[in-house]
Amino acid sequence: MKYREYEVAFSPARLNRYKIACGGDTRKAMSLYRHNVKLCQKYYGVLNIFEIILRNAIDRHYCAHFKDADWIIHQLQQGGMLAQYPRKAEALKQYRQLKSKNKYTSDKILSAQSFGFWTYMFNKIPFNAGGQNLLDIFPYKQIGLGQRAVYNELKDIKMFRNRIAHHEPICFDPLGNKSLAYAQANYKQILKYLAFLGYSEDKILYGYDVQTQKLVNEIMQI
Repeated sequence: MKYREYEVAFSPARLNRYKIACGGDTRKAMSLYRHNVKLCQKYYGVLNIFEIILRNAIDRHYCAHFKDADWIIHQLQQGGMLAQYPRKAEALKQYRQLKSKNKYTSDKILSAQSFGFWTYMFNKIPFNAGGQNLLDIFPYKQIGLGQRAVYNELKDIKMFRNRIAHHEPICFDPLGNKSLAYAQANYKQILKYLAFLGYSEDKILYGYDVQTQKLVNEIMQI
C-alpha cells in the first residue's frame, strides 16, 4: 500500500507524527504505524485483564462492607458514597434501561461501568465516604502507599488505556521522538497493581501473548 493511500485511510494529520519521527521516510512511517497498533493490541489485552480483576475486587469489598449486592445503584443515590460521581446520570440511565427491559442484575450493572468508574473509587470523596478501607483489596501493597498515590497511579493507567482505546500513539516521547518509555512504564505499573492484588505476572497472564520485547526492539530499529 502506498503512503498516499495510507493518508487517505488514516488522515495526513494522524500519520504526520510517524513521518516526522522517521525523518520523512514514508515507508518507515507506515511500518511504525503498524507496529504501534500491534503494541497497543498487546497492552490492551493486559489492560482488560487488569480492569476485570480490579473491578471484581472492589465489588467483593463493597458487597461485604455494605452487605448489599446492589451497592452501586444504592450508593449512587442522594447521601450515598457515589452521589457526587461525575457520570452518575449515565450510570443511573444504564440501570433504568436494564430495568425497563427486565434484564437488570448486579453483575450487568457491574460490567457496564467504565474503567474510569473503578479508578474514581479511590478518589478521596468516595474513598472516605465508603469507610476509608478500600486499600484492603491490595493485600500486597507497598507499605506507606496511601489513597492519594494509589488514585493518581490508577489515573495514569486509565489515561494510558484511553490513549490505546482512542487509537493514539504510544511510541513517542513528549518531543515526538520514538520512545517506548511511556508505554513500558505504564505496563510495569499495571503489573505492580496486579501483584498488589495478589496475582503474579507468570500465572495470571499465562497463555496470553503479552511478550512485547520483540516489538519494542523492532520499533526502535525502524
